[in-house]
Amino acid sequence: MASRREQIRMTEDEVTAFLNEQMKVQIGTVGRDGAPHLSTLFYAMVDGRLAYWTYAKSQKVVNLARNPAMTCLVDAGEKYDELRGVVLYGTGAVVEDPDTVMRVGAHVASRMNDIPLSTFDDPAARAGLERSGAKRVAITMSVDRVVSWDHRKL
Repeated sequence: MASRREQIRMTEDEVTAFLNEQMKVQIGTVGRDGAPHLSTLFYAMVDGRLAYWTYAKSQKVVNLARNPAMTCLVDAGEKYDELRGVVLYGTGAVVEDPDTVMRVGAHVASRMNDIPLSTFDDPAARAGLERSGAKRVAITMSVDRVVSWDHRKL
């Protein structure tokens, strides 16, 4: 008989589908004093990696520059029997390349606003994205370990 943990674990395909359908992630980085620093952001999966953009001077970027360890939690559900989640453990890379920042920003904005990614092919929309991204960097995550659960399987 499978353990409860094994019963609720998502398959790799289920993890991928779940990460592609959700929009918010809780990011954990390591603060200067070793304590976790948590924040919630909108994200997108870009080239199979969790990615987001944020202000270059934000605490999470400062933390990642010092220590690239990062944990990400994406979850859903209100009642116990609906709870689903994925925790990604790995490292975050701070990317300053303007093309990458705009690409990640476009993916995130597309999901946040439920608009096609092609919207940003329009010069006016692209200019607005560039204004929003002027002081931002992109963060991409390399995943070392995944933990998941889906209580709907019980």
